[in-house]
Amino acid sequence: MAGVVSGCSIVVAAEGQISCDLAGEAAILNLTSGVYYGLSPVGARVWNLIRRPRTVHDIRDMLLQEYDVEAERCERDLLALLRELAAEGLIEVRDGTAAQVPAADGD
Repeated sequence: MAGVVSGCSIVVAAEGQISCDLAGEAAILNLTSGVYYGLSPVGARVWNLIRRPRTVHDIRDMLLQEYDVEAERCERDLLALLRELAAEGLIEVRDGTAAQVPAADGD
């Protein structure tokens, strides 16, 4: 589902694709379309984080701890990436207003 992605959204990698690590980057194959996608090292980190459902705000906060980036830019770039992944059917986007996310375990 390619829903509207916001800071409260819950995102998770969709079924129907496979991925692998390529020297810190990620390659993703959409099994339905047969199209390959590549992600930079930061994109690959996001991809690893969304292997289980997380809110966009949780992902942003983890990235802010790991990378030297301004919070506004981090969130803007993260939302842009997640919107692209959703448009390609690589992630599911859920409304995050309900308590649907289990507690983070510090990935």
